[in-house]
Amino acid sequence: MPSDPVTMDELMAALPHVLEAPKDGAVVRELCFRPGFNQRQFPPRLRLTRAEGVPGERWLTAPWLRLEDGRPDPRIQVSILPARVMDLVWRDRTGQPHPGDTIVADLDMSHENLPVGTLLQAGTAVLRVSDVFNDGCVKWKVRYGADAKAWITRPGHPTLRLRGILCSVEQDGEVALGDLLIKRAHPIS
Repeated sequence: MPSDPVTMDELMAALPHVLEAPKDGAVVRELCFRPGFNQRQFPPRLRLTRAEGVPGERWLTAPWLRLEDGRPDPRIQVSILPARVMDLVWRDRTGQPHPGDTIVADLDMSHENLPVGTLLQAGTAVLRVSDVFNDGCVKWKVRYGADAKAWITRPGHPTLRLRGILCSVEQDGEVALGDLLIKRAHPIS
């Protein structure tokens, strides 16, 4: 358990600020490459592909979600974490590991702003917002505290996607620090 975990009172007080994140055109602030469990590298750019997600990452060999036929589920190839949430919960930057999300950006990731199926331009790559809800795994709770986990699934919060979004890669490309996440299209209702 973290030594100074964020409290529910702090999380609720910060919610208006979190919800004021830009709706589009968010700068890619961080990129994370995860070659294995609990391993993190922070390159200036990442290649994203339909076939491999982030080539060299564990998604291809050890995904946490698989299709019925055993293949890795493409809906979880890339995770994007709201920067304001990361800054709120990740207090001990030396003693606690980075959340591990592929992309960190200051973007409103609510269902209202990014409905399932929305296409996002990320550098030269295109991502599709997945229907898989990122509820924060057990590691999130252990690293950032029970309140940080409960806040994500609190009544009324799941549609806010406070833990971020999961995406499939729809067009191969490269994303770099400083690139913008741009909404290309919304799904047809």
